[in-house]
Amino acid sequence: MSKILIRGAKVLGGEPQDVLIDGEVIAEVGTGLSADGAQVVEATGKVLLPGLVDLHTHLREPGREDSETVLTGTRAAASGGYTAVFAMANTFPVADTAGVVEQVYRLGQEHGYCDVQPIGAVTVGLEGKKLAELGAMHESAAGVTVFSDDGKCVDDAVIMRRALEYVKAFGGVVAQHAQEPRLTEGAQMNEGVVSAELGLGGWPAVAEESIIARDVLLAEHVGSRVHICHLSTAGSVEIVRWAKSRGIAVTAEVTPHHLLLTDELVRTYNPVYKVNPPLRTERDVHALRTALADGTIDIVATDHAPHPHEDKDCEWAAAAMGMVGLETALSVVQETMVDTGLLDWAGVADRMSVKPAQIGQATGHGRPVSAGEPANLTLVDTEYRGQVDPAGFASRSRNTPYEGRRLPGRVTHTWLRGKATLVDGKLT
Repeated sequence: MSKILIRGAKVLGGEPQDVLIDGEVIAEVGTGLSADGAQVVEATGKVLLPGLVDLHTHLREPGREDSETVLTGTRAAASGGYTAVFAMANTFPVADTAGVVEQVYRLGQEHGYCDVQPIGAVTVGLEGKKLAELGAMHESAAGVTVFSDDGKCVDDAVIMRRALEYVKAFGGVVAQHAQEPRLTEGAQMNEGVVSAELGLGGWPAVAEESIIARDVLLAEHVGSRVHICHLSTAGSVEIVRWAKSRGIAVTAEVTPHHLLLTDELVRTYNPVYKVNPPLRTERDVHALRTALADGTIDIVATDHAPHPHEDKDCEWAAAAMGMVGLETALSVVQETMVDTGLLDWAGVADRMSVKPAQIGQATGHGRPVSAGEPANLTLVDTEYRGQVDPAGFASRSRNTPYEGRRLPGRVTHTWLRGKATLVDGKLT
């Protein structure tokens, strides 16, 4: 592999430095660097970050290749600056056996746009009744460490306790989709003023908060790790904050869309805004931003949920829930967290690379931008401003809530172990 010299980049938003990549690793970081025969990338004014890591992606393969595949999803990831993604288990068949998680893992290796780490189902068929083959998935070639029934809640307390006990043996983590099913029957949007005015079934905050409260107590009782997927309410923030103050091993994520969008958008009846958990209130949005800034919420995760055109281009009640997010996540975080002064770029690197890599045990990712480290990097033009055009997405699906919206920042380059997957905004 050739040498690459990234010249004049603001590493983690700091002072301009040169970064020399040699093969798969960072060889040197400093000023005035040179290297014979190196390919030079002029990066003056741009911010260099460790490659982003998404702990919550839906790649849809096997079974729903009409909405996304491992290839198209990882191309979208590279476009968004990601070098590793964790693929959720709600595929067809469900990723509840060693065979299915190994298939997804090998597809990621074969395509080479970013590392794909499969997430194993907690229960057989995501049905919440019987534990899946957690140990076999962990011991498989995929080396699964994160388990989730995402899309559904592990609502049975006994099953959740057993899962937490089981993964403790090998240092795994259970990632909970916190949604009490009885409290959300027929729910179409956040329960509140807007749902009452529109006459749509309400999705109460307590449906999320009650599960989180139960599960942090179970994690404390068992002495195991629990991760909260797509936390979305101010009340959930307070519960996680309390749990952390007690020393409970809980981590939490927030999606970009919950940092920016509110339930007021549902007044348009545009199904692109239909998502699980639903868009909440302005108060919730500000609580989430504050919690991400102060570390109560550990990471940003996209919950990239691609759907084919026909599943979204229909009436609200019939529409599927979810939004694509891999290609816009960093821009939304810049708008909501960096441009507002809540986080600096080092903080973004922590929330979108370092911490998710630690939670998911993604070896070689989320590492410092320093000599001897793997060359998993992303270069961002933070001065860029442009309209979101889903026609240019690498994802197979187009269900973005940001179409036509002006967002800041653009990923220009992504490197996976020294190999460029994105150059000047174009996939290699």
